[in-house]
Amino acid sequence: MDHSDAIRRAAAALSEADALLVGAGAGMGVDSGLPDFRGDRGFWRAYPVCERLGLNFASMANPRWFVTDPAFAWGFYGHRLNLYRRTRPHAGFRLLLDWAARKRHGLFVFTSNVDGQFQRAGVPPERVVEVHGSIHHLQCLRSCGVGIVPADGFNVEVDEETLRARPPLPTCSACLGVLRPNILMFGDATWDDGRTIDQEQRLEAWLHEVPRGRLVVLECGAGTAVPSVRHFCEGVAEARQATLVRINPHEPEVPAGAIAIPLGALEALTLIDRAMRHDLAA
Repeated sequence: MDHSDAIRRAAAALSEADALLVGAGAGMGVDSGLPDFRGDRGFWRAYPVCERLGLNFASMANPRWFVTDPAFAWGFYGHRLNLYRRTRPHAGFRLLLDWAARKRHGLFVFTSNVDGQFQRAGVPPERVVEVHGSIHHLQCLRSCGVGIVPADGFNVEVDEETLRARPPLPTCSACLGVLRPNILMFGDATWDDGRTIDQEQRLEAWLHEVPRGRLVVLECGAGTAVPSVRHFCEGVAEARQATLVRINPHEPEVPAGAIAIPLGALEALTLIDRAMRHDLAA
């Protein structure tokens, strides 16, 4: 299928914009080698232990495990923490930073990913909203008042055959209770959203600095199963008279007037960059 017209339109919109808002879902990390857990089969490919136990992603990503079996809970999240720490962001992240460097208002990121890949790629932490939290930050299971703490000083060793963490588990310095990731899980009534609220307030302030019609909302790999990013991007595009560009190989459908590119994130970003460079050279 020929996507050249959509690529050209996206390149033109990005070239003319004063600011770039990037919305990112799990598909953004696929080209870096990260799993996106699309459906039970995709999750079980990454975690065969969970298939043997009959656990899908929604049942595994549940805070109850930190109460009933913290070693198993940290086996799952410790494995993910270690994976994200050693994963290098793909070249598409650098393209976004390069484009933003030429914009008066730069870029802001709104992501449902908890992997910290945008910060690792060089996006300033104060320009990222992690709407579902971050695996690189922890909170006390007892809500003892210690607040949200960085995970930098903690290392979790995981037995990959059983998906169980070996002791010691991450422990609160204040009350010595077990720490959990500062991530919004399924059925989660105890997630501390204070850090995310601060991020959202910074994004709101930034959006008000950008003139209407001078913003491009570039959505990458955000699906409908957990539609936080899609809904946010569509809402901002409508409210701010912005151009919405949706990059998604599986669910590229867009509202009227938006641009759909049914490709993976890295391929689409590379083609857009090539078109922008061609226009500059012309």
